[in-house]
Amino acid sequence: MNAADLAATHALSFTTPRPWSAAEFTDLLTSPHVHLMGGPTAFLMVRTIIDETEILTLATHPDHRREGRAERLLNQLHQNQTGRIFLEVAADNHAAQNLYTHAGYYAEGRRKGYYRAPDGTRIDALLMVRDAVTD
Repeated sequence: MNAADLAATHALSFTTPRPWSAAEFTDLLTSPHVHLMGGPTAFLMVRTIIDETEILTLATHPDHRREGRAERLLNQLHQNQTGRIFLEVAADNHAAQNLYTHAGYYAEGRRKGYYRAPDGTRIDALLMVRDAVTD
């Protein structure tokens, strides 16, 4: 899967925040500590530094939603989790919030006006986290 494939799926998956370009994906893929999981119908991109992982984006092609693809990608990420995982999600993206909550994430904060919608309005972001599971 190349940067153009990622950008195409991302564009079908997001309007807020704006979809990322192929050039932005190329930059991320060449960045240290950035990892990509999945394929053209659903992918997860993360950046891990020491024991902290940031979910940069999780995208599922609209034709393949509600098939458990995003949940499987999160489970794959969690299998090797050794520290905290965090992400930002638009406050009005209830489907994503439900996915993350079901996967053990909780809201830890709010970033006012973090995202800009296509019409120019500002949307808050929820900061969600999942701490490492310890036995």
